[in-house]
Amino acid sequence: MAGQSRKWMILVATTWIQAFTGTNFDFSSYSSDIKTVLEITQVQLNYLSVASDMGKAFGWCSGVCLMYLPLWVVMFMASFMGLFGYGLQWLVIQRIITLPYFLVFLLCLMAGCSICWFNTVCYVLCIRNFPVNRSLALSLTISFNGVTAAIYTLIANAINPNDDTIYLFLNALVPLFTSGIALIPILRQPPLQSLTTEAIRRDSFIFLCLYIVAVITGLYLLLLNSLSSNVSVARILFGGALGLLVLPLCLPGIVYAREWARRNIYPAFRFDNSSFNLIDPDDLELHKELIGSESNGTNGNSYTAIDKDGCFGKVMEKDRLTVLGEEHPARLLVRRWDFWLYYLAYFCGGTLGLVYSNNLGQISQSLGYSSLTSSLVTLYSTCSFFGRLLSAAPDFLPRCILQGLGGLQWH
Repeated sequence: MAGQSRKWMILVATTWIQAFTGTNFDFSSYSSDIKTVLEITQVQLNYLSVASDMGKAFGWCSGVCLMYLPLWVVMFMASFMGLFGYGLQWLVIQRIITLPYFLVFLLCLMAGCSICWFNTVCYVLCIRNFPVNRSLALSLTISFNGVTAAIYTLIANAINPNDDTIYLFLNALVPLFTSGIALIPILRQPPLQSLTTEAIRRDSFIFLCLYIVAVITGLYLLLLNSLSSNVSVARILFGGALGLLVLPLCLPGIVYAREWARRNIYPAFRFDNSSFNLIDPDDLELHKELIGSESNGTNGNSYTAIDKDGCFGKVMEKDRLTVLGEEHPARLLVRRWDFWLYYLAYFCGGTLGLVYSNNLGQISQSLGYSSLTSSLVTLYSTCSFFGRLLSAAPDFLPRCILQGLGGLQWH
């Protein structure tokens, strides 16, 4: 039971990391100030935004570092890259120091790289601790990366709503503070355990509750952020947002208490929805194979599993790519068309949204709505959150519908 509770702590910690490290979303909030202080043209400002996004091209370095360094070390390396990259930019925009344009470009590149390093840490945490329902864990945590700008707007308005340069200060310090909070759950990661049928149902119900809380959090930030222009109101709203981010810590405990009461206090009661399950049977078999390989002393990254007789079992394959443990050599990936199609779709599709978000400040300024820039950034941020959250729909809807139809009883 302790191991099960610790894995949910890790999921919530991963959610916090994502919620406070999507720092590229608030570039538009302070871009006009950078343009003024550096005395640069709009084209040069666009190059700075490109540098911030282009830093993700070096995200593969975090994967290499994870081969030789502990996970928490890589997380703090990302924190200090953001502290250095955004911190020096804040000193520049405050006119405390003076740096040439090329060095500011490199700082933007480093700050953007830190975001991708945080993402890698979160991906590894989700895959390690939720090998069966990793798609649900990934889509839930990644979606919170979109609310960073909305949360930072609340923090900035709670401190000084008239100072746009404070966003750079927050970008530098908040991710480092969040990493410190997430350190304890990361250091106390539970060992991989085999899931029983009851545990599968319980995990499915917890994920459903977490997604409901996530939707409520997004609606809260979207609908109430416009009221945060007043400092006192912004502080109250920020406290409410923190409460919604902390609330998922209570949900696993509530579900465990419900299961304990059902077994011990109300053993005669039977719930019709006890068969609710979002886990695919194939994923469950994959999980059992992975647990079997680790319990027999093999590496979790291995492509084969050893059966009870000590013989090598059949490798589980899907579309000729081994899915056991989701570990594939890079040379195998680059030889596949689906990898390059995904790469091109992400490269071309993602940049369209980035170009729009990075220029929101200039768009609103040219239309005479400079005072509404933070509201536009919040709107874009929360819409990005809901768009990412919808990626879990293929995992929820078909199985919920099928199980609902299967649960119908004709009298």
